[in-house]
Amino acid sequence: MSSRIAPARTDDAEALTDLHLDVWEEAYADLVPADLLAARRAGRDARIERWRNIASAGSSSTLLAWSGDRLVGFSSTSTGRDDDVGLPPLELMALYVRATTYGTGVGPALLDAAIGASDAYLWVLDGNARAIAFYERQGFRFDGVTKPEDVGLERRMVRRSAETRATSV
Repeated sequence: MSSRIAPARTDDAEALTDLHLDVWEEAYADLVPADLLAARRAGRDARIERWRNIASAGSSSTLLAWSGDRLVGFSSTSTGRDDDVGLPPLELMALYVRATTYGTGVGPALLDAAIGASDAYLWVLDGNARAIAFYERQGFRFDGVTKPEDVGLERRMVRRSAETRATSV
């Protein structure tokens, strides 16, 4: 599937919100309580405004993947929020694609556009086997750190380049 990747704009907030709600339901239906997903959808208008603010403030780097005029995925990165010594400074805060695009290359393309070969870290929901396998194929590994969130236990994964690993020995 050929897709176009472009930075999110304030005009994309509604489509991005709808995508974000859809992909959460696709990815987490069997992992989080249904009422949590329903509450997220009920807060759609507030989420649209939040995405507008994020896009206009430039506080994170959000990229959108389009197939024709249909939004099929997004990624968000930012300076890491964790202050652990030695942790890469780049955090992949989100990477989601529609289930209909699984296996088409949209996810790896978004990841490459978002972080390239950079050292980075992310948080993944425990039990999200599809995402964990994807990130492991991209060189991420669990570092043993976990944190409880309202959606469940999140586990941290870190990717370090061969060059970084060699200089830290």
